[in-house]
Amino acid sequence: MVVVGGITRLTGSGLSITEWKPIMGAVPPMGDEEWNIAFEKYKQIPQYQIVNSHFTISDFKQIFFWEYLHRLIARFIGVVFLIPFAWFVIKKKLSPAMMKRSLFLFGLGGLQGFIGWYMVSSGLQDLTSVSHIRLAVHLITAFITFGFTLYFALELIDPRPAGESEGRKHLNFVRLLFGLIIIQIMYGAFVAGLHAGKIHTTFPLMSGQVIPSDILSYPSFLKNVFDNPVTVQFIHRFFAFAIVFLTGWLWLSSRKSILTGGQKKSINYLLIALSIQFILGVVTLLTAVNIPIALLHQAGAFFLFSAGVFSLFQFTRKTSQQRV
Repeated sequence: MVVVGGITRLTGSGLSITEWKPIMGAVPPMGDEEWNIAFEKYKQIPQYQIVNSHFTISDFKQIFFWEYLHRLIARFIGVVFLIPFAWFVIKKKLSPAMMKRSLFLFGLGGLQGFIGWYMVSSGLQDLTSVSHIRLAVHLITAFITFGFTLYFALELIDPRPAGESEGRKHLNFVRLLFGLIIIQIMYGAFVAGLHAGKIHTTFPLMSGQVIPSDILSYPSFLKNVFDNPVTVQFIHRFFAFAIVFLTGWLWLSSRKSILTGGQKKSINYLLIALSIQFILGVVTLLTAVNIPIALLHQAGAFFLFSAGVFSLFQFTRKTSQQRV
Protein backbone atom coordinates (compact mmCIF):
# COMPACT_ATOMS: atom_id res chain seq x y z
CA MET A 1 0.00 0.00 0.00
CA VAL A 2 2.76 2.43 0.97
CA VAL A 3 4.95 1.57 -2.02
CA VAL A 4 2.07 2.01 -4.48
CA GLY A 5 1.27 5.28 -2.73
CA GLY A 6 4.88 6.32 -3.36
CA ILE A 7 4.59 5.45 -7.04
CA THR A 8 1.35 7.44 -7.18
CA ARG A 9 3.10 10.47 -5.71
CA LEU A 10 6.30 10.26 -7.76
CA THR A 11 4.42 9.83 -11.05
CA GLY A 12 2.02 12.68 -10.27
CA SER A 13 -0.95 10.32 -10.47
CA GLY A 14 -2.74 11.23 -7.26
CA LEU A 15 -5.12 13.77 -8.77
CA SER A 16 -6.27 11.63 -11.69
CA ILE A 17 -9.43 10.54 -9.84
CA THR A 18 -11.25 13.71 -8.85
CA GLU A 19 -14.00 12.09 -6.76
CA TRP A 20 -14.03 10.20 -3.49
CA LYS A 21 -16.18 7.10 -3.57
CA PRO A 22 -15.24 5.06 -0.50
CA ILE A 23 -17.82 2.33 -1.14
CA MET A 24 -18.74 2.65 -4.81
CA GLY A 25 -16.11 3.26 -7.46
CA ALA A 26 -14.22 -0.01 -7.11
CA VAL A 27 -14.82 -0.68 -10.81
CA PRO A 28 -12.71 1.47 -13.18
CA PRO A 29 -14.20 3.20 -16.25
CA MET A 30 -15.51 0.66 -18.73
CA GLY A 31 -15.59 1.65 -22.38
CA ASP A 32 -14.66 4.83 -24.23
CA GLU A 33 -17.61 6.86 -22.98
CA GLU A 34 -16.80 6.35 -19.29
CA TRP A 35 -13.11 7.03 -19.89
CA ASN A 36 -13.93 10.28 -21.68
CA ILE A 37 -16.14 11.37 -18.77
CA ALA A 38 -13.34 10.69 -16.27
CA PHE A 39 -10.84 12.50 -18.51
CA GLU A 40 -13.12 15.53 -18.82
CA LYS A 41 -13.33 15.76 -15.03
CA TYR A 42 -9.54 15.68 -14.84
CA LYS A 43 -9.35 18.48 -17.40
CA GLN A 44 -11.16 20.80 -14.97
CA ILE A 45 -8.36 20.84 -12.37
CA PRO A 46 -5.19 23.02 -12.39
CA GLN A 47 -2.81 20.06 -12.76
CA TYR A 48 -4.14 19.34 -16.24
CA GLN A 49 -4.57 22.97 -17.25
CA ILE A 50 -1.09 24.10 -16.14
CA VAL A 51 1.12 20.99 -16.15
CA ASN A 52 -0.46 18.23 -18.24
CA SER A 53 -2.44 20.04 -20.92
CA HIS A 54 -0.59 17.95 -23.52
CA PHE A 55 -2.06 14.72 -22.13
CA THR A 56 -3.99 12.39 -24.40
CA ILE A 57 -6.52 9.86 -23.13
CA SER A 58 -3.71 7.27 -23.21
CA ASP A 59 -1.53 9.41 -20.94
CA PHE A 60 -4.47 9.89 -18.60
CA LYS A 61 -5.07 6.15 -18.36
CA GLN A 62 -1.47 5.64 -17.21
CA ILE A 63 -1.72 7.99 -14.24
CA PHE A 64 -5.28 6.84 -13.51
CA PHE A 65 -3.99 3.29 -13.12
CA TRP A 66 -1.72 4.07 -10.14
CA GLU A 67 -4.30 6.11 -8.22
CA TYR A 68 -6.96 3.47 -8.93
CA LEU A 69 -4.63 0.68 -7.77
CA HIS A 70 -3.82 2.62 -4.62
CA ARG A 71 -7.50 3.00 -3.76
CA LEU A 72 -8.25 -0.61 -4.72
CA ILE A 73 -5.60 -1.89 -2.30
CA ALA A 74 -7.12 0.32 0.41
CA ARG A 75 -10.51 -1.32 -0.16
CA PHE A 76 -8.89 -4.75 -0.16
CA ILE A 77 -7.23 -4.02 3.19
CA GLY A 78 -10.68 -3.20 4.57
CA VAL A 79 -12.02 -6.54 3.33
CA VAL A 80 -9.01 -8.41 4.73
CA PHE A 81 -9.78 -6.86 8.11
CA LEU A 82 -13.57 -7.10 8.19
CA ILE A 83 -14.11 -10.73 7.12
CA PRO A 84 -11.82 -12.33 9.75
CA PHE A 85 -13.00 -9.80 12.35
CA ALA A 86 -16.64 -10.75 11.79
CA TRP A 87 -15.74 -14.44 11.94
CA PHE A 88 -13.84 -14.08 15.22
CA VAL A 89 -16.67 -12.05 16.72
CA ILE A 90 -19.24 -14.69 15.75
CA LYS A 91 -17.03 -17.44 17.16
CA LYS A 92 -16.36 -15.36 20.31
CA LYS A 93 -12.61 -15.66 19.86
CA LEU A 94 -11.77 -12.06 20.77
CA SER A 95 -11.09 -10.99 24.34
CA PRO A 96 -12.48 -7.59 25.42
CA ALA A 97 -8.99 -6.10 25.11
CA MET A 98 -8.49 -7.52 21.61
CA MET A 99 -11.95 -6.32 20.59
CA LYS A 100 -11.03 -2.78 21.59
CA ARG A 101 -7.73 -2.99 19.75
CA SER A 102 -9.40 -4.35 16.62
CA LEU A 103 -11.97 -1.55 16.59
CA PHE A 104 -9.17 0.95 17.21
CA LEU A 105 -7.27 -0.35 14.17
CA PHE A 106 -10.44 -0.24 12.07
CA GLY A 107 -10.94 3.37 13.14
CA LEU A 108 -7.38 4.23 12.14
CA GLY A 109 -7.96 2.64 8.74
CA GLY A 110 -11.11 4.69 8.21
CA LEU A 111 -9.33 7.85 9.34
CA GLN A 112 -6.54 7.11 6.86
CA GLY A 113 -9.03 6.89 4.01
CA PHE A 114 -10.57 10.22 4.98
CA ILE A 115 -7.15 11.89 5.26
CA GLY A 116 -6.26 10.48 1.83
CA TRP A 117 -9.23 12.28 0.29
CA TYR A 118 -8.48 15.41 2.35
CA MET A 119 -5.02 15.34 0.80
CA VAL A 120 -6.31 14.84 -2.75
CA SER A 121 -8.88 17.62 -2.39
CA SER A 122 -6.06 20.13 -1.73
CA GLY A 123 -4.93 19.78 -5.35
CA LEU A 124 -8.28 20.04 -7.10
CA GLN A 125 -8.79 23.81 -7.09
CA ASP A 126 -5.73 26.02 -6.70
CA LEU A 127 -2.65 23.76 -6.65
CA THR A 128 -1.11 21.60 -9.36
CA SER A 129 -0.23 18.94 -6.78
CA VAL A 130 -1.43 18.00 -3.32
CA SER A 131 -0.41 19.94 -0.22
CA HIS A 132 2.90 18.60 1.08
CA ILE A 133 1.63 19.08 4.64
CA ARG A 134 -1.42 16.93 3.99
CA LEU A 135 0.79 14.43 2.16
CA ALA A 136 2.96 14.13 5.29
CA VAL A 137 -0.10 13.66 7.51
CA HIS A 138 -1.40 10.95 5.15
CA LEU A 139 1.94 9.12 5.19
CA ILE A 140 2.46 9.39 8.95
CA THR A 141 -1.08 8.10 9.60
CA ALA A 142 -0.30 5.09 7.41
CA PHE A 143 2.87 4.42 9.40
CA ILE A 144 1.04 4.84 12.72
CA THR A 145 -1.70 2.44 11.63
CA PHE A 146 0.87 -0.14 10.65
CA GLY A 147 2.88 0.51 13.83
CA PHE A 148 -0.03 -0.28 16.14
CA THR A 149 -0.91 -3.33 14.03
CA LEU A 150 2.64 -4.65 14.29
CA TYR A 151 2.89 -3.95 18.02
CA PHE A 152 -0.40 -5.72 18.76
CA ALA A 153 0.72 -8.64 16.59
CA LEU A 154 4.02 -8.93 18.45
CA GLU A 155 2.13 -9.14 21.75
CA LEU A 156 0.06 -12.00 20.35
CA ILE A 157 3.06 -13.80 18.86
CA ASP A 158 5.16 -13.73 22.03
CA PRO A 159 3.14 -12.82 25.14
CA ARG A 160 5.58 -14.35 27.63
CA PRO A 161 7.76 -12.13 29.83
CA ALA A 162 11.30 -11.69 28.58
CA GLY A 163 14.36 -12.85 30.50
CA GLU A 164 16.47 -10.79 32.87
CA SER A 165 17.51 -7.45 31.39
CA GLU A 166 18.90 -4.00 32.09
CA GLY A 167 16.94 -2.71 29.12
CA ARG A 168 14.86 -0.26 31.17
CA LYS A 169 17.79 2.14 31.37
CA HIS A 170 17.79 2.29 27.54
CA LEU A 171 14.02 2.63 27.18
CA ASN A 172 13.80 6.44 27.12
CA PHE A 173 16.63 6.57 24.59
CA VAL A 174 14.81 4.06 22.36
CA ARG A 175 11.66 6.18 22.63
CA LEU A 176 13.62 9.31 21.69
CA LEU A 177 15.16 7.56 18.71
CA PHE A 178 11.76 6.31 17.56
CA GLY A 179 10.32 9.83 17.84
CA LEU A 180 13.15 11.18 15.70
CA ILE A 181 12.51 8.50 13.09
CA ILE A 182 8.87 9.62 12.88
CA ILE A 183 9.93 13.26 12.43
CA GLN A 184 12.43 12.17 9.78
CA ILE A 185 9.72 10.27 7.88
CA MET A 186 7.51 13.36 8.05
CA TYR A 187 10.27 15.50 6.57
CA GLY A 188 10.83 12.85 3.93
CA ALA A 189 7.21 13.43 2.91
CA PHE A 190 7.86 17.20 2.85
CA VAL A 191 10.86 16.60 0.58
CA ALA A 192 8.73 14.49 -1.77
CA GLY A 193 5.82 16.93 -1.77
CA LEU A 194 8.01 19.97 -2.47
CA HIS A 195 10.29 18.12 -4.95
CA ALA A 196 13.10 19.24 -2.66
CA GLY A 197 15.20 16.20 -3.53
CA LYS A 198 15.94 17.72 -6.93
CA ILE A 199 17.66 20.74 -5.33
CA HIS A 200 21.29 20.53 -4.17
CA THR A 201 21.86 17.01 -5.46
CA THR A 202 25.35 16.66 -3.97
CA PHE A 203 26.59 14.91 -0.84
CA PRO A 204 27.72 15.45 1.88
CA LEU A 205 27.71 19.19 1.13
CA MET A 206 24.76 21.02 -0.41
CA SER A 207 26.23 22.37 -3.65
CA GLY A 208 29.52 22.99 -1.86
CA GLN A 209 27.97 24.53 1.26
CA VAL A 210 27.46 23.12 4.74
CA ILE A 211 24.53 25.48 5.28
CA PRO A 212 23.06 26.70 1.96
CA SER A 213 22.75 30.46 1.55
CA ASP A 214 19.05 30.31 0.63
CA ILE A 215 18.04 28.39 3.76
CA LEU A 216 16.26 31.47 5.18
CA SER A 217 15.00 32.98 1.94
CA TYR A 218 11.31 32.76 2.93
CA PRO A 219 9.69 35.61 4.92
CA SER A 220 9.21 33.79 8.26
CA PHE A 221 10.82 31.06 10.34
CA LEU A 222 7.82 28.73 10.03
CA LYS A 223 7.62 29.28 6.28
CA ASN A 224 11.26 28.28 5.97
CA VAL A 225 10.92 25.23 8.21
CA PHE A 226 7.81 23.86 6.51
CA ASP A 227 7.65 25.39 3.00
CA ASN A 228 11.18 26.27 1.86
CA PRO A 229 12.44 23.26 -0.20
CA VAL A 230 16.07 24.04 0.62
CA THR A 231 15.42 24.25 4.37
CA VAL A 232 13.29 21.12 4.29
CA GLN A 233 16.07 19.17 2.56
CA PHE A 234 18.63 20.55 5.03
CA ILE A 235 16.51 19.43 8.01
CA HIS A 236 16.00 16.01 6.42
CA ARG A 237 19.77 15.65 6.05
CA PHE A 238 20.42 16.87 9.59
CA PHE A 239 18.03 14.37 11.14
CA ALA A 240 19.60 11.58 9.05
CA PHE A 241 23.03 12.28 10.54
CA ALA A 242 21.56 12.68 14.04
CA ILE A 243 19.72 9.35 13.87
CA VAL A 244 22.84 7.58 12.55
CA PHE A 245 24.91 8.98 15.42
CA LEU A 246 22.33 8.14 18.10
CA THR A 247 21.73 4.63 16.77
CA GLY A 248 25.47 3.99 16.72
CA TRP A 249 25.70 5.22 20.31
CA LEU A 250 22.79 2.98 21.36
CA TRP A 251 24.41 -0.04 19.71
CA LEU A 252 27.76 0.59 21.43
CA SER A 253 26.24 1.27 24.86
CA SER A 254 24.01 -1.78 24.63
CA ARG A 255 27.09 -4.00 24.25
CA LYS A 256 27.95 -3.17 27.86
CA SER A 257 24.50 -4.00 29.25
CA ILE A 258 22.72 -7.22 30.12
CA LEU A 259 19.95 -7.43 27.52
CA THR A 260 17.56 -10.12 26.38
CA GLY A 261 18.12 -11.83 23.06
CA GLY A 262 15.15 -9.95 21.61
CA GLN A 263 16.51 -6.58 22.75
CA LYS A 264 19.93 -7.26 21.23
CA LYS A 265 18.28 -8.45 18.03
CA SER A 266 16.09 -5.34 17.83
CA ILE A 267 19.09 -2.99 18.07
CA ASN A 268 20.90 -4.98 15.38
CA TYR A 269 17.83 -4.77 13.14
CA LEU A 270 17.63 -1.05 13.78
CA LEU A 271 21.28 -0.53 12.85
CA ILE A 272 21.00 -2.63 9.68
CA ALA A 273 17.77 -0.96 8.52
CA LEU A 274 19.21 2.49 9.21
CA SER A 275 22.46 1.77 7.34
CA ILE A 276 20.58 0.60 4.25
CA GLN A 277 18.16 3.52 4.47
CA PHE A 278 20.96 6.07 4.79
CA ILE A 279 22.70 4.69 1.69
CA LEU A 280 19.44 4.68 -0.26
CA GLY A 281 18.82 8.29 0.78
CA VAL A 282 22.22 9.38 -0.52
CA VAL A 283 21.75 7.52 -3.82
CA THR A 284 18.25 9.00 -4.21
CA LEU A 285 19.73 12.45 -3.78
CA LEU A 286 22.68 11.90 -6.13
CA THR A 287 20.38 10.57 -8.87
CA ALA A 288 18.04 13.57 -8.51
CA VAL A 289 15.20 11.32 -7.30
CA ASN A 290 15.39 8.45 -9.73
CA ILE A 291 11.94 6.87 -9.29
CA PRO A 292 12.98 3.22 -8.65
CA ILE A 293 15.66 4.36 -6.16
CA ALA A 294 13.24 6.79 -4.50
CA LEU A 295 10.71 3.97 -4.09
CA LEU A 296 13.34 1.78 -2.45
CA HIS A 297 14.13 4.69 -0.15
CA GLN A 298 10.48 4.98 0.85
CA ALA A 299 10.25 1.23 1.42
CA GLY A 300 13.45 1.49 3.45
CA ALA A 301 11.73 4.02 5.71
CA PHE A 302 9.01 1.46 6.30
CA PHE A 303 11.51 -1.19 7.37
CA LEU A 304 13.33 1.30 9.57
CA PHE A 305 10.05 2.25 11.22
CA SER A 306 9.25 -1.45 11.69
CA ALA A 307 12.62 -1.98 13.37
CA GLY A 308 11.79 0.94 15.64
CA VAL A 309 8.43 -0.60 16.61
CA PHE A 310 10.14 -3.95 17.24
CA SER A 311 12.69 -2.20 19.49
CA LEU A 312 9.93 -0.46 21.43
CA PHE A 313 8.19 -3.78 21.94
CA GLN A 314 11.33 -5.50 23.16
CA PHE A 315 12.26 -2.71 25.57
CA THR A 316 8.75 -2.12 26.98
CA ARG A 317 7.62 -5.73 27.47
CA LYS A 318 7.74 -7.18 30.95
CA THR A 319 10.84 -9.06 32.06
CA SER A 320 11.06 -12.01 34.39
CA GLN A 321 12.44 -9.65 37.07
CA GLN A 322 9.31 -7.46 36.83
CA ARG A 323 7.06 -10.52 37.02
CA VAL A 324 8.72 -11.55 40.31
